Amino acid sequence: MFDGYDSCSEDTSSSSSSEESEEEVAPLPSNLPIIKNNGQVYTYPDGKSGMATCEMCGMVGVRDAFYSKTKRFCSVSCSRSYSSNSKKASILARLQGKPPTKKAKVLQKQPLVAKLAAYAQYQATLQNQAKTKAAAVSMEGFSWGNYINSNSFIAAPVTCFKHAPMGTCWGDISENVRVEVPNTDCSLPTKVFWIAGIVKLAGYNALLRYEGFENDSGLDFWCNICGSDIHPVGWCAASGKPLVPPRTIQHKYTNWKAFLVKRLTGAKTLPPDFSQKVSESMQYPFKPCMRVEVVDKRHLCRTRVAVVESVIGGRLRLVYEESEDRTDDFWCHMHSPLIHHIGWSRSIGHRFKRSDITKKQDGHFDTPPHLFAKVKEVDQTGEWFKEGMKLEAIDPLNLSTICVATIRKVLADGFLMIGIDGSEAADGSDWFCYHATSPSIFPVGFCEINMIELTPPRGYTKLPFKWFDYLRETGSIAAPVKLFNKDVPNHGFRVGMKLEAVDLMEPRLICVATVTRIIHRLLRIHFDGWEEEYDQWVDSSRESQSGSSKQKKKAKSQQYKGHKKMTTLQLKEELIDGEDYNFLQGASDQESNGSANFYIKQEP
Repeated sequence: MFDGYDSCSEDTSSSSSSEESEEEVAPLPSNLPIIKNNGQVYTYPDGKSGMATCEMCGMVGVRDAFYSKTKRFCSVSCSRSYSSNSKKASILARLQGKPPTKKAKVLQKQPLVAKLAAYAQYQATLQNQAKTKAAAVSMEGFSWGNYINSNSFIAAPVTCFKHAPMGTCWGDISENVRVEVPNTDCSLPTKVFWIAGIVKLAGYNALLRYEGFENDSGLDFWCNICGSDIHPVGWCAASGKPLVPPRTIQHKYTNWKAFLVKRLTGAKTLPPDFSQKVSESMQYPFKPCMRVEVVDKRHLCRTRVAVVESVIGGRLRLVYEESEDRTDDFWCHMHSPLIHHIGWSRSIGHRFKRSDITKKQDGHFDTPPHLFAKVKEVDQTGEWFKEGMKLEAIDPLNLSTICVATIRKVLADGFLMIGIDGSEAADGSDWFCYHATSPSIFPVGFCEINMIELTPPRGYTKLPFKWFDYLRETGSIAAPVKLFNKDVPNHGFRVGMKLEAVDLMEPRLICVATVTRIIHRLLRIHFDGWEEEYDQWVDSSRESQSGSSKQKKKAKSQQYKGHKKMTTLQLKEELIDGEDYNFLQGASDQESNGSANFYIKQEP
């Protein structure tokens, strides 16, 4: 399908030739001394120079030829990748509950010809170990409720996450909203329910207190509002389920009917179709066996074909098509800018790794293009980005840093290939693709204005770094400020909010995290319990722009707005025929008091 495709940069003839150049190693000259170490053969010119081992890739070589004064790395690429990859090496320690260390061994890999193969093996081994350890560490070991309560933390509300289930239709769910939930303080053999109010919200989780406990928090409990056992007030009446007051307080009132009428009149409850909305929000357009183009995690400058293995909460586990044992995977959200429809790379002139698979496997099919997040259309005919222009960019290999960067290639449809100054591989294999409207690139001076530490080019000695001097020394110009994305959505995040965040350097992991800084639409995410060097800069929004206008209009009409999102309760104390609402008097806790029926009128 991709035979003859050539969209590489000028220094590389094709994606396939680039691959070959990385794997082929020239034969060793016969006149060089040979050193054997752990079964591997190494050489050095004179037998006198000291040897060094790269702390990143494990390659052994002549110390004088190694990078930097400390001679810790064999290349600038290994040096730059060390920080982010050391985090990967500490994943197992994290799952085992061990403290992280900056000096953790990174990769135990063979040098030269086996470098890429060893890295792939390392990833597969790490994944298997993580799965084993994760199974041993029960997810019940961490409780968001206890964590929030014991530290008086504030969780980011669901409405901040437009890409998450219920993110656009959470409505007015807030404190004091009433719901019907199972009564766990009861000795009856069958499941019965009682009414509870929301005391505190933490994302989807709510701290609930049964009606009748007033200021007594003794039986407060956390539950997920989207759970199957959470219902709007009135559900029991419609379903013929009994309401039973908790045993602890059943003696407080003799007329529970009158108590509930007084307490609930005018109160808010969930919309009657809330469970339906939850179910709809969990339906995702991406399905297993769909084929996509996704960034090659070992060569950021290019993409590869991958197949959707599973879809969880809108996140995709993608397995690279050539992975025979299906362990070479990559996690990302379905709205991620890292995935594209088949043929995207060819259409914009992006590098692409041709697959060894000549035809689609049975059941695999190309993902429809309209399912991918749309980027903003741009006009490249007038003043536009040009090769060699300088800017500031988040380093995709170390998301805690914003670096001095250069536009290396201008692609179609507003896409740019960018390199980090002072840390680029000679063949451009570590260039990365950002769209012109990406929230991860910034005009010159952005960090200074917002008091963010800018990472200067590696090896640049004139510190503190000054953009004016650097532009003059390099004979380059800054990308015009007006070309950058200045949109700042009303995202709702606040410094100190708690959330669950994907570790983008190891996207299989979702961690407890905190928002520590907010710069316009940019968030700095800190992983709780870990050093600041592991922090990551991320965009506050991942809202999909895909789909037709008709679909957008429909989605908009399904959102709950203002107080109309909730159902206001109006209770009337009436005797009615039949069993529209079964109310079990708590004093008995064993049988129904037939004279105590009442119903809830739900006003639109």
